[in-house]
Amino acid sequence: MSTNQNTLFRVENLRKEFGKGFFALDGITEEFHKGEVVVIIGPSGSGKSTFLRSLNLLEIPTEGKIYFEGVDITDSKVDINIHRQKMGMVFQHFNLFPHMTILKNLCIAPMKLQNKSKEEAEENAMKLLKRVGLEGRANDFPSQLSGGQKQRIAIVRSLAMNPDVMLFDEPTSALDPEMVGEVLELMKDLAKDGMTMVVVTHEMGFAKEVANRILFIDKGQVIEQNQPKEFFENPQNSRLKEFLSKIL
Repeated sequence: MSTNQNTLFRVENLRKEFGKGFFALDGITEEFHKGEVVVIIGPSGSGKSTFLRSLNLLEIPTEGKIYFEGVDITDSKVDINIHRQKMGMVFQHFNLFPHMTILKNLCIAPMKLQNKSKEEAEENAMKLLKRVGLEGRANDFPSQLSGGQKQRIAIVRSLAMNPDVMLFDEPTSALDPEMVGEVLELMKDLAKDGMTMVVVTHEMGFAKEVANRILFIDKGQVIEQNQPKEFFENPQNSRLKEFLSKIL
């Protein structure tokens, strides 16, 4: 498999069948590069979240291959959990452990999976909490935080593993509108710091401002992709034109 050493993911002819004959993903071939921020948009049910979740094998493809840092992670002999440690994943819902303090939520994975000492994990967690302005909430429980604060903690929890890429699956769609901004600001900061990000979102302002590249997925296929200015100002595909006319 020849691949550019800057390539983080290479996806080849990815297909995912749900039920007989319905392909949520229908032959996607794509690459994502280190330091790139790629935003994926498309109508509901188009396959964008299925595609994102396939990148770390939360969805198992029916056909095709996914290479992560040169390794075919779709090979059954590969231990996907080792590779998942290098991929931060942030969902719509925060998936924090409700019975643990914020600090414990941030420390558990580095201690268990990376054998960090409690002191080391806590020191790193406090640095990250300070970065997002939530160091005063370290001993609170998730139920004591707002939705926007919980989502920022969920992002920080992924960062605590020092991942090579962050995958975001509609991270603001479950938030009240006034809380969306604080989460997007953190994501913008990550982009400025050079974090590789693949983001499924409906936030077009974020896509315009932060993405290096935008993919439009419909019916399980990448219909069009481009840099933000061209993507929004000069769409080529009639389906993309129709989609943008409804949301902009």
